[in-house]
Amino acid sequence: MTIDPETWLREHRIDEIECMVPDLTGMPRGKILPRDRFLRSIEDGSLRMPADVFYQTVTGEYPDPFPGDVTSPDMILHPDPETLRLVPWYTDPTAQVMCNVTWRDGTPVATAPREVLRRVLGLYEEKGWTPVVAPELEFYLVAKNLDPDLALEPPKGRSGRTESGRQAYGIDAANEFDHIVDDIYDFCEAARVDLDTLIHEAGPAQLEVNFNHGNALELADMVVVFKRVCREAALRHDVYCTFMAKPIEGEAGSAMHIHQSVVSTKNGQNIFADTKGNDTRIFRNYIGGLQHYLPSAMPLFAPNVNSYRRLRADSDAPINTHWGYENRTVGFRVPESDRRGRRVENRVPGVDVNPYLAMAGTLACGYLGMTEKLDPSKPMQGNAYKARGHGLPRHLPDALLRLARCKELQEVLGEDFVDLAVAVKQAEHDEYQDVISPWEREHLLLNV
Repeated sequence: MTIDPETWLREHRIDEIECMVPDLTGMPRGKILPRDRFLRSIEDGSLRMPADVFYQTVTGEYPDPFPGDVTSPDMILHPDPETLRLVPWYTDPTAQVMCNVTWRDGTPVATAPREVLRRVLGLYEEKGWTPVVAPELEFYLVAKNLDPDLALEPPKGRSGRTESGRQAYGIDAANEFDHIVDDIYDFCEAARVDLDTLIHEAGPAQLEVNFNHGNALELADMVVVFKRVCREAALRHDVYCTFMAKPIEGEAGSAMHIHQSVVSTKNGQNIFADTKGNDTRIFRNYIGGLQHYLPSAMPLFAPNVNSYRRLRADSDAPINTHWGYENRTVGFRVPESDRRGRRVENRVPGVDVNPYLAMAGTLACGYLGMTEKLDPSKPMQGNAYKARGHGLPRHLPDALLRLARCKELQEVLGEDFVDLAVAVKQAEHDEYQDVISPWEREHLLLNV
């Protein structure tokens, strides 16, 4: 589909457009413009924003020392017409659009997360390959919480009660939140977010949506919009929607599993299976790349201090890089499928990821596996939690150190971006270290 911006805005009677640039956390930043100013900016490239938006921590602070240009030069924002969508929760007709960003000379801003994914997709294109992905997002609905010192609690459903026990795949449990889910589906349809299925997950008021398979950049855009949709739909019913990886103590964490395959750009055939439906050598190499490089790419899959609380043994989340067929205890699961559907599911990422960076990271690991012809281990039989060791980094500083030392990933993702990501996430961890937790006051105050 090719969208002519002026025609589309006129047909939808749009008066205002939100021009969005996802930052390192995946949250949209940008500017809001009236229609005529927006159309003029497409022609003259006059829409600008300081480059330091990519250097902000999740709290709005900056690393010290600052890893970029301290003069904070402007970037040029180039709205991508194919990403024009309605913002369905506003009363006045409003649109949202993703923007690519360049410097004044037209050079792409290498530290922009959307550009990082475009860079990786370009490497695939050079090889005659096209990745196909499908994310699955888990998230919690929680009662409004105005005090960050208080634990989160599940909200009351239509029955007026909160859930008790685990209700994975429960139809009636999901129906408790029909009033919110109906708004989510309506908003998604209006905003061209292509959802497949919805289920109730293991945690109280924890839901999961699956997206249809497609282009990685388009799906990353959809994930950003979907998160906005869910937060707004929940707020309409006086409830929060959270995409924290581990929001509630003692309950299941929330993941963003990524199903991925690769097709030949020339003939559209899945290169992960042969004509008889058997795994190809290149498919095994892709898995070998995931196994070898994912621990070093971990800041892209577990980007926050809270992310590592999810990655615990026997918690429905992986703790190592084993792979296997129809095995949900491993990091990389190969679902049963025919040739066309042969794929691997990366089960490591939490739902708190930046979707552009998580997709860039998993595709980068697979790309390195295919180009370096890396062989995987033997497929895991049985419970991977009982296998040797915790093969993933256990906390953010360890993950950042591994990424900073991995030259291969720096080459694929871009050195400037890796330097930025490490600096910003280290600054966030340093801020976190300044906070004294209730656990410390409870157990150390009078006992040490």
